[in-house]
Amino acid sequence: MKTLTLNVPDNFEIEDRELVMLISTKLYEQGKLSLGQAADMAGYSKRTFAEILGKYNVSIFNAPTVELISDVRNA
Repeated sequence: MKTLTLNVPDNFEIEDRELVMLISTKLYEQGKLSLGQAADMAGYSKRTFAEILGKYNVSIFNAPTVELISDVRNA
């Protein structure tokens, strides 16, 4: 896993863990990371990360709507 150093203003009051969670949820939402990758990045198990996603208004189902409809029809 890569390490990233991020410079933030001194008056930016957010805990490191919260910032990592914001970044990992956004990358998951955009489809740039899988659920497992985002969970690893945030330091959680897949299950815990999936449960926390709702707090960030991110759906665990990040597939495009068309793909979800297709899956339902095929089921």
